[in-house]
Amino acid sequence: MLVDEVKARIQDVYRQLLKSRELTPRYGQRQMIAEIANTLGVLASDATQPAPICVIEAGTGTGKTLAYLLAAVPLAQALDLKVVIATATVALQEQVTHKDIPELLQGTDLQFSYALAKGRGRYVCLSKLDMLLQGNDSMQALMDLYGEELQDTASGGDRALYARMLEALSAGEWQGDRDDWSQPVSDADWLPLTVDNAQCMGPKCSNFRSCCFYQARESMDKTDCIIANHDLVLADLALGGGVILPDPANSIYIFDEAHHLPFKSNNHFASFSRIKATNTWLERSEGMLLRLVSDSLLESAQQASLQVLIRSARSGLDAAWVMLEQTVESLDSIDRYENRAQHAFKLGVVPEAIQEVAANLANLFTRLHTGLQDISDDLKRAMEESADGKRRLLAEQWFPIFGSTCKRAEGCQALWLSYAASDPAGKAPYARWLSVNENSNYPDISLSSSPVLAAENLQQRLWQSCAGAVLTSATLSALGEFDMLKLRAGLPEHTRYLSIPSPFDFGNAAVLLIPRMHCDPSQTEAHTDFIVKAIPKLLQNDCAALMLFSSRRQMQDVMQRLPKQWLEKVLCQDDYQKAQLLKYHRQRVDKQEGSLIFGLASFAEGVDLPGKYCTHVLIAKIPFAVPNDPIEMTLSDWIEQQGKNAFMTLAVPDAAFRLVQASGRLLRSETDTGQITLFDERLVSRRYGTTILDSMPPYRRELLRELAPD
Repeated sequence: MLVDEVKARIQDVYRQLLKSRELTPRYGQRQMIAEIANTLGVLASDATQPAPICVIEAGTGTGKTLAYLLAAVPLAQALDLKVVIATATVALQEQVTHKDIPELLQGTDLQFSYALAKGRGRYVCLSKLDMLLQGNDSMQALMDLYGEELQDTASGGDRALYARMLEALSAGEWQGDRDDWSQPVSDADWLPLTVDNAQCMGPKCSNFRSCCFYQARESMDKTDCIIANHDLVLADLALGGGVILPDPANSIYIFDEAHHLPFKSNNHFASFSRIKATNTWLERSEGMLLRLVSDSLLESAQQASLQVLIRSARSGLDAAWVMLEQTVESLDSIDRYENRAQHAFKLGVVPEAIQEVAANLANLFTRLHTGLQDISDDLKRAMEESADGKRRLLAEQWFPIFGSTCKRAEGCQALWLSYAASDPAGKAPYARWLSVNENSNYPDISLSSSPVLAAENLQQRLWQSCAGAVLTSATLSALGEFDMLKLRAGLPEHTRYLSIPSPFDFGNAAVLLIPRMHCDPSQTEAHTDFIVKAIPKLLQNDCAALMLFSSRRQMQDVMQRLPKQWLEKVLCQDDYQKAQLLKYHRQRVDKQEGSLIFGLASFAEGVDLPGKYCTHVLIAKIPFAVPNDPIEMTLSDWIEQQGKNAFMTLAVPDAAFRLVQASGRLLRSETDTGQITLFDERLVSRRYGTTILDSMPPYRRELLRELAPD
């Protein structure tokens, strides 16, 4: 049988790899290889079965990347399928591409082609590059008319840099990839050079044959293994699948750091609109349409018809503004922070009056989007069919601008359709909320809508359409169960689950300290004061430590109160870019100067400071989710409506998951040692706390230990 042949091949390649690199077989890695091979083996033995999916939680040190490559690639080759590896970050993409795959190919006789996949935004658009270098009067006139919409198209940027880029492209020394340019390119210089799918002219572009993005895309059709990221996969699925990446039906997906997938999916299918900003944009659009008429690219009758729609939409937005202002004034409570105030509608249900206004605006923006799309199609035809060279050039200049206009109209359409709709009974609702920008210079009200669960979108667009899928990460379960992932990602019933423990000797490698504090985090002043006094007692002058906060305000308060000699050791995430901060930290540790990183949630995962670079992780409190997040609030309300306890169903498992991740910053290799300190007695004193504590790795524990007196 084919599946037996493939499994034998996988075992043979694994033996070769171990021998070539003089490695000892890892039990967890063998388990992972076997689980993936057995799950995906259904594709070779029974094509009538639904797409096989497995979830593998594999602790740090398992060797996940080599395991999924070894298991999936030979099977995909045998079945003429593609392997699409989706990582959470570009950095991990590059690690797989430049380190893990080359090691596998060098150490075995396995042969397969691979490519790093990136979205349009990572490649230079040749048409925009030409336009920027020409600097013609037509583009400047458009800039003057339609300023904000054209900031990325017709202004800014370094002309000398663009000239060098064109020269490198012409000489074949550069393929248009931002990450391959000889020096880092700032956003200000890069953004004017790129397009999104709405702005891209595709085959109708005069530069299509030389297009950097499409040349890279074409090469993927001949590639066995494609290394993408979650956002790129979701963007492709949102377009219907097979547009940026290979057809899902011919692809085995491997999602590394898979715990990010549901949240990233929600972001991709969310919508947002600002009332006054949209009104201003519509006003400018009237001028844009008049300019199209003067350039003989639009009939006056079309312009007049669209102008009626635009003015009706502006009138509708004015009515929405008045109603939303009244709504804000009538609210009993509204969350305020920085220059914004926010209110989430209970269970995503908006007042009936707003729903009626939304229905009218949804109708207007639907008609407006259709009309704008018709003009966009006409511009495409003008580029392709017009015998007039000047007309073709004008159409090509206008198209990306108009693409942005269509996309914005479509976004407004999606937002108002959501606010006009009523969610089906029995299904998780959409979260809907308003935000008020209270900045005196730019007061505005924005409306947002988002799924609270990625389940339905992922079921329809991914799990039911792919050939197979593997989801893996060091942390996927919560409180020892995969229920949270099942709920959020909508994984089908036939999904297989496996948890592989880390090979680390947690008991001997690390101690978990929960000091006696005589207060809990709700007593903000006392809690912050305790942390300030505890840091000098817990750390040495030459420390290499990471302090994780759940609140930016508390992080700043601790910094303000620290003694000067300790403040000088702090590297705060607010003061540096992440990569730069980690670089400075390593330099300090190498010089034995002592370094203490202060970070928020983004530093609780994806930060790799092995060995001497991190010997102590301090955590301010149990990392419960932000209580005013509209999506989580709506989901919690819905869970309560189902007769369940939202705190125990959502908040506690999620906090346990986050705490395991945060504590995981300490031990990055089997030889690492150190201490984790959690400033939160609730882990011991509350019933839910002991449940969380029991789900953590088996560190040696020192619970409620008194610190040295002042």
